[in-house]
Amino acid sequence: MTKLIVERLREVQTLVIETNHDEKLLQNDTHRPWPVKQRIQSRHGHLSNTAAAGVIEDLLPGKIERVVLGHLSRDCNTPALALSTVRAALEKCGRNDVETYCATQFEISSRFRIGETESGAFQSTFENAFFQKTGCNGFLRVTP
Repeated sequence: MTKLIVERLREVQTLVIETNHDEKLLQNDTHRPWPVKQRIQSRHGHLSNTAAAGVIEDLLPGKIERVVLGHLSRDCNTPALALSTVRAALEKCGRNDVETYCATQFEISSRFRIGETESGAFQSTFENAFFQKTGCNGFLRVTP
């Protein structure tokens, strides 16, 4: 993650960030050849748990309130490892108030309210932007 990107994220309140792999699990993975491991770890690869925790630490002087960890490797990470790495970094900085969640591939995450809405004004949501009711039977259909 470059310094420019971190500066652009300084004002975010909710951050969704990749925590792709645990460094030790990746090194010990027997399914990936060495060149693939090198690409994953390169600056053009994926963020590790530790790298993501470092980015989050850099954002703590800003407005960050919530972090959602995502894009976890099935073989080289676990939600518990990703969460513990990030939470340890937050605790070290005295910021246990930052909410942390882990999005997994196997379940729907919690709903989050992000930002404030103007009272009374229509604001499009995912549901009404992509789905429409079809008649009185209540079924939904995807609109292109």
